[in-house]
Amino acid sequence: MKVLLTGGAGYIGSHASLALLDNGHKVTIVDNLSTGNQNLLPLNAEFIKCDIQDKTVIANLLRKEKFDILMHFAGYIQVEESVNNPEKYFRNNTENAKILFDICAENNLTNIIFSSTAAAYGNPTNEQPVSENNVLKPLNPYGESKIQTEEYLQNNPKLNYMILRYFNVAGADPQMRSGLISQNPTHLIKIASEVAVGKRDKIIIYGNDYPTLDGTAIRDYIHVSDLADVHLKAAAYLLKEQKSQIINCGYGKGYSVKEVLAVVNKINGKEISIEDGDRRPGDSSMLVSNITKLNNLLKWKPKHNDLNFIIKTAIDWEKKLLNR
Repeated sequence: MKVLLTGGAGYIGSHASLALLDNGHKVTIVDNLSTGNQNLLPLNAEFIKCDIQDKTVIANLLRKEKFDILMHFAGYIQVEESVNNPEKYFRNNTENAKILFDICAENNLTNIIFSSTAAAYGNPTNEQPVSENNVLKPLNPYGESKIQTEEYLQNNPKLNYMILRYFNVAGADPQMRSGLISQNPTHLIKIASEVAVGKRDKIIIYGNDYPTLDGTAIRDYIHVSDLADVHLKAAAYLLKEQKSQIINCGYGKGYSVKEVLAVVNKINGKEISIEDGDRRPGDSSMLVSNITKLNNLLKWKPKHNDLNFIIKTAIDWEKKLLNR
């Protein structure tokens, strides 16, 4: 495959780039480096620094190169920031994505894989695990911005799409070629790993009064390298079948915040400092993926479905960052 990939200097985009390159595909990355990190760009991928809504650059690229598929990762992802600054999220995650998709359609790049989110489901109390047909009730502008982009794809008859709704992505490339670099991370495992290596003093549990067994929120964690592999399977399916699909990406098992932190302590060999805090606006109590469609449609089998492995790679990545 010849792949145009946006957001390849970001966390998930860089891992997808590595998976594609490892499997012999050609990758051209577009990223404006506003939140991405140039150190995460794979050496053997072509890189173009520009905005996804830059019609001139993108159109010229598409006229010059014949790509099989677009993988669109570029987007803002922080729930709390989206609550405080919704305009930023709708402008970039929705409006700029629409411009990009239109440019692609006009230049005959009609196969698109779109990074969406389980935040689209909001706080589903009646159905757990959550299937793709569940009612969409986002609790925050981040989730809503992704839904609006999904709808735009679904309403464009020129495009074939795979909408992948990610649950909680964590861990790092087992070979330590990439991992999560963020100035203001909100990911539980990322923050806990920073505490484990001494980069932070403590971690705060945001809410211990949820209707769960231990009072803390439950999430379905998927290793980032497994998620990257899903994109390869999704691309192969889309190119062969030419059938648009929406698919949940997770492991189908949930862990509470306290359960995750217990594993961090075990791997770290000593307890990290933990404080209780208030709930954050926009957080749901439980989000676990129904992965029936993922397994049946793509015939996908995870390689790293182990919370211990996920957290170990996350902590190892933090150690590597300390030594840079």
